[in-house]
Amino acid sequence: MTQPAAPAPATVPEQDENKLIAERRDKLKALRAAQAESGTIAFPNDFKPKHRAAQLHQAHDATEKEAFDADIAADKKVSVSIAGRMMLKRVMGKASFATLQDASGRMQIYVVRDDVGEAAYAAFKHWDLGDIVAAEGHLFKTKTGELSIHATQVRLLTKSLRPLPDKFHGMQDQELKYRQRYVDLIMDEAARQRFAARSATLSAMRAFMSGHGFMEVETPMLHPIPGGANAKPFVTHHNALDQQMFLRIAPELYLKRLIVGGFERVFEINRSFRNEGISVRHNPEFTMMEFYAAYWNYQDLMDFTEALLRDTAQQATGSLQLSYGGRAVDLSQPFARLTIREALHAHTDLGAQVDDAAELTRRLKKLGLSEEKDRLSTRSLASLQVMLFEEEVEQHLWQPTFIMEHPTEISPLARANDARPEVTERFELYITGREMANGFSELNDAEDQAARFATQANAKDAGDDEAMFYDADFVRALEVGMPPTGGCGVGIDRLMMLLTDSASIRDVILFPALRREG
Repeated sequence: MTQPAAPAPATVPEQDENKLIAERRDKLKALRAAQAESGTIAFPNDFKPKHRAAQLHQAHDATEKEAFDADIAADKKVSVSIAGRMMLKRVMGKASFATLQDASGRMQIYVVRDDVGEAAYAAFKHWDLGDIVAAEGHLFKTKTGELSIHATQVRLLTKSLRPLPDKFHGMQDQELKYRQRYVDLIMDEAARQRFAARSATLSAMRAFMSGHGFMEVETPMLHPIPGGANAKPFVTHHNALDQQMFLRIAPELYLKRLIVGGFERVFEINRSFRNEGISVRHNPEFTMMEFYAAYWNYQDLMDFTEALLRDTAQQATGSLQLSYGGRAVDLSQPFARLTIREALHAHTDLGAQVDDAAELTRRLKKLGLSEEKDRLSTRSLASLQVMLFEEEVEQHLWQPTFIMEHPTEISPLARANDARPEVTERFELYITGREMANGFSELNDAEDQAARFATQANAKDAGDDEAMFYDADFVRALEVGMPPTGGCGVGIDRLMMLLTDSASIRDVILFPALRREG
């Protein structure tokens, strides 16, 4: 039999969604009624597809149509079975074309009444786009050369009760894409690729860490005391323990306890939670990778973080030459390293006034900061410098740049610089004007840590919601003795924004936080 070329899918006029849902429910009702009479199952669970669309295309796309025709004539058919969501359908009397989509891609099926049987074909004609369908048959190529399955059996596995968006336009409402990610993934190949890239990125990071002697660990998500970052936590209550608990804002203090315990290189890919704002860069629930290595300092961390990101990008995207928002990002060159003072010199006109607290305060007020809210008069020179850096400089750091020497007063867990104790051995990595990583030589002086916790606790008592609690058990761990250590956190979500050229953090989180509907 000579198969025709697959026709182009016809457009379908928009209809009222409620009417379509009602029609589909009527079809399901009829299926259930038929089930009662014939013993068939409305939602069968006994079909096991033997093939995937991508596997078939990879193996057979290069085969010529004539070769298929010859094998079919010689009864050497390539038998296959697949299942997937029906994305396209065109009924043409006694023969029809449909396209099934599985996790790997799409495959066209050709359904002929005389081959599948009159009852099956009649049922097939009433199936809807979005239904999950099984097909068995043999491979062939249409006149236009498209690899297809000539079906000998078709079965409805799952009835879809809600219509899919228009196949030509997909989901246009961005918030709806976030709320109904399951539909977004069905309709948008780019969305599926984006989250496949995220999985590949995490696998690459794990392989890199393991290859450098790091052990992956898991630490608690419920903390009796929130710690590891200056952030406002989510608060809950544990009924059995009858005590207040906090969702972790960072795993840092537990990971450093493991360094105390003798594990010299540990990492955790962790979910953390901060009860703060939502924006294109911030989601209250986010993913980080934190790692700690004994006998490293912040210089070692910068070398390693650079190598980690370079390897991850190469593994996930196949290139170190990236593009973000239409601008090039080059990960192949050594990352720049600047102190905060050097960055202010390079990207502002301050000149010698970079060390003038009065001038920095004036400029900060001009930018909208205030004495009442930001307490400018109580801040050190180093603190004023970092505030101005955040306001005027960081957005200009497009190519990878490590910014070093953050003020001690805002870095309560970092080791102070021996020569300049007002700043710490700390860095933040910026790419495309966004912070990607934060690391430092860890403070392992228990008495110094206790004093800094006390300062943080006083700030919290004075109304600073993001100041840290005093963690007596962590101080006790340091009193046992922690070797010199370096630690770093890498923001996975922001990294994925870069690697997939995504404008919003919500584009790279499968189910981002949204205001409840209704």
